[in-house]
Amino acid sequence: MADETESPAADAATAEPDVAPAAPTPATPAYVPSSRGPSSHGPRTGRPAGGPGGREGGRKYFRRKKVCKFCVEKIQAIDYKDFRLLSQFVAESGKIVPRRLTGVCTPHQRRLSTAIKQARNIALLPFGGRA
Repeated sequence: MADETESPAADAATAEPDVAPAAPTPATPAYVPSSRGPSSHGPRTGRPAGGPGGREGGRKYFRRKKVCKFCVEKIQAIDYKDFRLLSQFVAESGKIVPRRLTGVCTPHQRRLSTAIKQARNIALLPFGGRA
């Protein structure tokens, strides 16, 4: 009868306490955009950058470094009378194409813009686009 006389409090003391299991932690934290400085994420996407192209998925391409046409072909003087050469650097709207698009170096871009302006003044190149 000794077994039956044990109090239920003794059983509760030896039993494990009722504790709720801890919430599972996520393996990777959610992406939170930051306005402070550069991050390890790809350009203008919420995804992490991956691979040599800097983008996940899709087709990867290699952008060739732009080189100055005048330096490569060793053209010393940019002549305002050579309107065929100059017209390559004038947009259809009549604007001079910037060097970040053409790849021309800074000294040649300066000479190029001067030559284009001279060619416009003697009517070899149009000031504006085709009307």
